[in-house]
Amino acid sequence: MSAASESSVDLQWVPTASAIALEAGARLREFFAQGVETEYKGDVDLVTVADRTAEKLIRERLAVAFPEHGVYGEEGTRERMAGEFRWYVDPLDGTTNFAHGFPHFCVSLGLEQRPPNTVSDRDGTLVAAVIYDPMRNELFTAERGRGARLNGKPIHVSSIPVLAESLIATGFPSRKRHDSPNVHFYQEFTLRSHGVRRAGSAALDLAYVACGRLEAFWEFNLNPWDTAAGILLVEEAGGLVTDFAGHPFQLNSHETLATNALIHDELLGFFRDLFAGRNLSPIPTPHEFAQRRAERAARLLS
Repeated sequence: MSAASESSVDLQWVPTASAIALEAGARLREFFAQGVETEYKGDVDLVTVADRTAEKLIRERLAVAFPEHGVYGEEGTRERMAGEFRWYVDPLDGTTNFAHGFPHFCVSLGLEQRPPNTVSDRDGTLVAAVIYDPMRNELFTAERGRGARLNGKPIHVSSIPVLAESLIATGFPSRKRHDSPNVHFYQEFTLRSHGVRRAGSAALDLAYVACGRLEAFWEFNLNPWDTAAGILLVEEAGGLVTDFAGHPFQLNSHETLATNALIHDELLGFFRDLFAGRNLSPIPTPHEFAQRRAERAARLLS
């Protein structure tokens, strides 16, 4: 089955957006194969001709397909922002990976519906999502109320019930790294889970939560183009997304916590304790871990 395949469900925006993402992804593959020069935007953030070329392509294709829709892109596009619909576009999520020849990056398109009179600091409703990994030919898609899919097949979050048996992910900013408290969370969650991955693409991390490859993802200070598509994927796949205090997620939030819903409360408890400087519960020994797993299995059988 090709990445462009979809089920027979009547989807309004995903088919067109998928075709655009596939085209942009093909261009990224070409650039990746030939290599590109890297530039800096700001002090440490990388950008390449591939980012700019892909965003230009996406912007032009969206303008033809959805002429009344706005476009809010990472590389500076701000068009028709007063419209009811707005696309959040990351033409190359994982630029640092791309620039170093590390084959883990994607195209991310998320569509927000903002009814008339929506105040500027309030979110509308995320209604469509497309994330395309051109190196694995994996197309993640969702529309509000229609479920989430990977290459046309339905996906769902995992059923792992506890952090100790979970594989989770996070990220670190390329700028102001020294100000980020995330290394402290990284240490604690590494010790208390099956492992923490830091792969360098927030959009793909969210897509992986949606399809059950990860149980959770958390990060500080992401942008709307990083999260819009992935948030809808997680929600449509049965997961939960909030800030670190459990409040509803907002696109301008400085905190993103996405989980399979089953370990959400457990993670929120750790965030509360870490922010408050309270002592956390002791990390279980291997024997205690095995004992707790056996007790959980026995309860399920009773």
